[in-house]
Amino acid sequence: MELTRRGVLGGSAVVGGAAAAAFVGVAPAVSARPAAGDGGTLLTVRPGDPQYADLVRGVNQRWVGRPGQVVVATSTPDVVRAVEQAARTGRRLSVRSGGHCFEDFVSDPAVEILLDLGGLDQIGFDPARRAFVVGAGARLEEVNRRLFAGWGVALPAGSCPSVGVGGHISGGGYGPLSRLFGLTVDHLYAVEVVVADRSGAARAVTATREADDPHRELWWAHTGGGGGNFGVVTRYWFRSPGTDTTDPRRLLPRPPAELLVNTVIWPWEAMDRAAFTRLLLNYSRWYVARNRPGLVENHLYSHLITFHRSGGAVVLNTQVSGQAPDPDGLLDDFLAAVGDGVGVAGQSTVRRRLPWLLGTQWSGFADRPVGRRIKGKSALHRTAFTPAQAAAIHRALTSTDYSHPGSGVLIAPYGGQVTAVAGSATASSHRDAALMLMYLSEWDDESEDATHIGFLRGCYRDVYAGTGGVPVRDRGTGGAYINYPDVDLRDPAWNRSGSSWQELYYGANYPRLQRVKSQWDPLRLFQHRLSVEPNR
Repeated sequence: MELTRRGVLGGSAVVGGAAAAAFVGVAPAVSARPAAGDGGTLLTVRPGDPQYADLVRGVNQRWVGRPGQVVVATSTPDVVRAVEQAARTGRRLSVRSGGHCFEDFVSDPAVEILLDLGGLDQIGFDPARRAFVVGAGARLEEVNRRLFAGWGVALPAGSCPSVGVGGHISGGGYGPLSRLFGLTVDHLYAVEVVVADRSGAARAVTATREADDPHRELWWAHTGGGGGNFGVVTRYWFRSPGTDTTDPRRLLPRPPAELLVNTVIWPWEAMDRAAFTRLLLNYSRWYVARNRPGLVENHLYSHLITFHRSGGAVVLNTQVSGQAPDPDGLLDDFLAAVGDGVGVAGQSTVRRRLPWLLGTQWSGFADRPVGRRIKGKSALHRTAFTPAQAAAIHRALTSTDYSHPGSGVLIAPYGGQVTAVAGSATASSHRDAALMLMYLSEWDDESEDATHIGFLRGCYRDVYAGTGGVPVRDRGTGGAYINYPDVDLRDPAWNRSGSSWQELYYGANYPRLQRVKSQWDPLRLFQHRLSVEPNR
């Protein structure tokens, strides 16, 4: 049985060289109708239209918007007109790429115009910039397929196929290849952003990483500053730094031709606190000890899925790059280190080889949304779990007054090649972290909201009890990840650390982001509950 996080949530764990290419853009099936104030015709959906109910909701079913109109953009000029319409009429605007936001930033009831970027899904090679161009509405599944099938290259992006690149990239973007090749933004050459000036006039600006680009700070802000802050991203261009060629096949990383994938489970019924704690300590210590560039161990990436014991098992899914000198030996050594002293033998249920593109669809990592209500939190760790942190996770996951297989903690590696870039070189400041944690609960029934949200809040608070209930930036922990937004971090009832949410997400980079915000969004057109604030 191949066990994924979503498999655990559903209870299945109980038992166990072209130089150029045409751009592709597909518009959703909507009827064109005039949108008041835009001076032309936009593809617009309004309440009562058959598409409306689907377009005003994303993956997280806790949030359903009620905007007066949904503008379905199919081009950059569409976005310019929609932004100008919002700016000049004073209506609240929000933007959606893939719809995976944990919070209500897109579906806030105050939003009056929702700008849907799903039609901006072009993927191709731009010979003028010697870079691959990807529309902000493209999904990771299609980005993987087009880049690899056409040119044999890849981005070190996330593993969820349906995530849209618009928010994923702007928040930093990491995934199974990041320990080998860094973050997605480490390969970002340019970004096209639609912004509005003080008069409400909108325009598209292209900002690059070139040192002499007068718009370079706008590029920098989109290398980890988060979506919905500075403007509407319409296109990204990617080219790895230091590449001096016109051959597209050499402008981005070449992924491994083959992946060795593996699943191991530890039945909850066989694990006591000592066994569970040892498993977490072993796993985290392995990555912390190998958190630097250039190591053979960076070919190995995994998810340790520790969800409530009602799900039946703790699950470890691992992939090893076929580029490693001895993939099987590396995997064997890793599994031996993780299982050392646990006292419960893990059961290997899968070990097989997959070609890379097929491997990106492997159910061990490739989660697909299933239309549930979601609460998420995040934490980055610089050092291994402390015994107290591991014990707190164990208490939460074995609590007898709560039972739900859809709540727990997914632990993934970070670092490796990510650490090769200075924290100020991009807006992604968590460069020295070794682990990325996603605290997550998913459920179906609205009447259970308080129960599941309360469980997750309590677990998170107890794990970081020594630092005010949040993962402050200190020796052991390194803040939170803006692509997993959590408004509790700005609530003093849950963040008693004295560290602001801005510091947790952005560290020392926040004042610089504020300056970009002041310059490029003077009307504060782009805002949500965790948006960057302009300079006072």
